[in-house]
Amino acid sequence: MSLYSALFAGVSGLNAQATAMASVADNITNINTVGYKSADAQFRTMVPDGNSPQYSAGGVAAVTHSLVSKQGVLTASSSTTDIGIEGSGFFVTRDSSGPAGNIAYTRAGSFTPDNEGYLKNSGGYYLQGWPLDAQGAYANTGNLNTLSPVRVSQLTGTAAATSKLQMRANLDSTAAAFTGTYVAGNMASGTVAPQFSRPVDIADAQGGTHAVTVAFLKTGPNAWVGEIYATPATDVTAAGGLLASGKIVFNGDGSLNRTASDPGMFSALTPTWTNGAGASPIEMGLGTNGGLDGLTQFGGTSALLSSTVDGGLLGSVASIKISDTGLVSAIFDDGSARAVYQLPLASFQNPDGLTRLPGNAYNVSDESGSVAINAPGSLGTGSISAGTLEASTVDLAQEFTNMIRFQRAYSASSKIVATVDEMLQEINALKR
Repeated sequence: MSLYSALFAGVSGLNAQATAMASVADNITNINTVGYKSADAQFRTMVPDGNSPQYSAGGVAAVTHSLVSKQGVLTASSSTTDIGIEGSGFFVTRDSSGPAGNIAYTRAGSFTPDNEGYLKNSGGYYLQGWPLDAQGAYANTGNLNTLSPVRVSQLTGTAAATSKLQMRANLDSTAAAFTGTYVAGNMASGTVAPQFSRPVDIADAQGGTHAVTVAFLKTGPNAWVGEIYATPATDVTAAGGLLASGKIVFNGDGSLNRTASDPGMFSALTPTWTNGAGASPIEMGLGTNGGLDGLTQFGGTSALLSSTVDGGLLGSVASIKISDTGLVSAIFDDGSARAVYQLPLASFQNPDGLTRLPGNAYNVSDESGSVAINAPGSLGTGSISAGTLEASTVDLAQEFTNMIRFQRAYSASSKIVATVDEMLQEINALKR
């Protein structure tokens, strides 16, 4: 009977408009939720076979979609651990700090350290990143199990081996050239006195310091030899304490000519300490080819202009800094910094197909496609914006408009039910 189909259509209209109103309520109440993506209610007909001699109403159903791919406005934040995403991508998180926690993806970047030092957002999800080795490198195998929860508090009271030595020094171009016989290691042994030398303190992996001298001897026009050696020599296993040596050549304008120089003085050093402490490869920053950013040769007294050496005992972690490239660094109370994690961004073929989770997070579904994790700004992922938060994508004016539309449609559907009821009463009255 067509009247009953009309009744069921009216009921379906009530259900559909109620579902649509629920999406409006969810959107309005989450207008201040960080990274929230508004839900959009759409309607589809349920029309039966239109070729039937007697028409039967099918009704309507509401289908709600989250507009996950819609970009929210990035707003400034005063917290150094708040991060937003410009473009596509999601932060990789887990619902617990342990490796057994379930993976979830979110745009809510309001991360703060919890009582154990893990970075956790307001939804209760723990931020994941690639741990960096002593050289600041990581391996992206695409496997989510290689990620670890971001935690820097464990660095307090530990040590870091020296991994970088940078030096800017001028060597006197007017100095007289050495006329005797020179053999590599003569300056380290004291057989030949260097014309210029400076000691630097190098830290091993246990935080111990070792004196290492960088020495130079002029051998001809625009030509010098250099040595890097431990003092005392017994600090290292290398013969005579010599760690590196080689020829250093300058251009006519006083800049460094690394092409004609021996690579020995510019290659990374990995000393073997006799106290058994570990060491990291030490990158030697003595200047670029043709540059004035390291060793130079000009008239005047040879002098050290500046030097930078990292590593040593680490104090208390004073703060955490996240860069625009997703690099997480611990800032210690002495002002030193150490990079410890690289944040990945996850991407999907269809982010709007992700399954919603509690806490403003998402999970993979059949419609979203599989996940790919890469460094920010690479292979189609967006970029990280440090010190910002992504605002909700809810348009309050649009939601109020939808609220009026759905309320009117709900009222109209109720009229269908009331009218069909009156018609059925008329049929019942025919018996009297």
